[in-house]
Amino acid sequence: QVPENILGALFHITKKYHQIALNQAESKWQRSVSDTLAGKTLGIFGLGAIGQQVAMKASALEMRVIGTKRTPEKVAGVDKVYGFDDTDKVLSQSDYVVVLLPVTPLTENLLNAKRLAKMKPNAWLINFARGAIIIDDDLIAAVKTKTIAGAVLDVFRTEPLPSDHPFWKTPGIWVLPHIGGYHPDRDSWVAELLSDNIKRHLDGQPLREVVDRARGY
Repeated sequence: QVPENILGALFHITKKYHQIALNQAESKWQRSVSDTLAGKTLGIFGLGAIGQQVAMKASALEMRVIGTKRTPEKVAGVDKVYGFDDTDKVLSQSDYVVVLLPVTPLTENLLNAKRLAKMKPNAWLINFARGAIIIDDDLIAAVKTKTIAGAVLDVFRTEPLPSDHPFWKTPGIWVLPHIGGYHPDRDSWVAELLSDNIKRHLDGQPLREVVDRARGY
């Protein structure tokens, strides 16, 4: 579900359906030209399971995909895989930057004013990971000063996002109510995983989907 919602964010940025819906409410006919995704560069921070699915879907849309991975290695649909230390190289090349990193001491506050300034002025930031990866005030300043074009945010440091938070009313920042991972079958999948892991634990077998406490995810 997360990769599909990320594609939805990309279409929300580039297509004019939101404005068209507003125009319809006023019976207003106004044609417009949408931006294309084909030929643009998508940067993905965190080429794990979700990031790899995003990469395959984006490459099918004829986007050039680059990204970072803790252990750089070939990934299907990705033109170039960088290590974490090459974050700035991904920022400088990307038209859209998708954040899919966990929060660890290494990634907290990663996207600050200095790094946001590495992005293209027409680039968009899309965060479906954790709010603590971005410094809120730095992002607001970057959007207001046109350092970057804008941002689509699905995660925040405090949720629900407080009604007085400036994200709500900053032009160029789209606020989503943390919808990225919700799926109509989510509860049944979680229950199946829990049940299976209880059986595995009782039988002395390795558990599925184990968190590495040293890495923090």
